[in-house]
Amino acid sequence: QVQLVESGGGLVQAGGSLNLSCVASGRTFYSAMGWFRQAPGKEREFVAGISLSGGNTYYTYFVKGRFSISSDNAKNTVYLRMNSLKPEDTAVYHCALKLDRNIRDTWDDYDYWGQGTQVTVSS
Repeated sequence: QVQLVESGGGLVQAGGSLNLSCVASGRTFYSAMGWFRQAPGKEREFVAGISLSGGNTYYTYFVKGRFSISSDNAKNTVYLRMNSLKPEDTAVYHCALKLDRNIRDTWDDYDYWGQGTQVTVSS
């Protein structure tokens, strides 16, 4: 059984930065982790993913160049560094874990999910 706990969300002005963290308990080796977000009234969408055993990363187009995903395997932690934040980045951000190393951009392809952390970007 794996538990995921996100932290680091908050309120920030447009143009600002936040660093989200996701700590995993349990088996994470040879896994992939992803960040998803859901804004009120909108569908959940994939943001970024990382393969924990190979370090490969993948980003959706609307965060490329602004967000960066990384991992510290010794701490079982994945980070999402978010720069140049925009009001449209406002959402609840969830991390998710797949029990294989292949990154996927679909929520249902993952095996475990965190409760989420709120990110609010003011204009």
